[in-house]
Amino acid sequence: MDVATYLAAVPDARREALVRLRELCLQELTGFEEQIAYGMPVYVRAGETAGEIAWANQKQYISFYLMRTDVRDAFADRLAAHDMGKACLRFRNPAKVDFDLLRDLLRATAGPGPGKVC
Repeated sequence: MDVATYLAAVPDARREALVRLRELCLQELTGFEEQIAYGMPVYVRAGETAGEIAWANQKQYISFYLMRTDVRDAFADRLAAHDMGKACLRFRNPAKVDFDLLRDLLRATAGPGPGKVC
């Protein structure tokens, strides 16, 4: 499966938000490879094996996985206002996905060198 196939299977109500999220990842994560792992899109820095960003359509929400602990720590204040697990940011309403926050998280992730991945 590839990401286009993954997106084709997403319910219509969430597809627009997920397509926009994918475009944002491709735009901001230069030097990363887009893959499918664990049944979802994952972005892996070229030459590395661990994904640093992933996202998925879940039953109740859109999930955005931020595996870099240094980026999570740097954005702790902004992430506190959202539904956030250890590494999973959840958006229950596709119309309320905070794309400004996601762009900033992606830019921080794309910075120099891989950070510690949880």
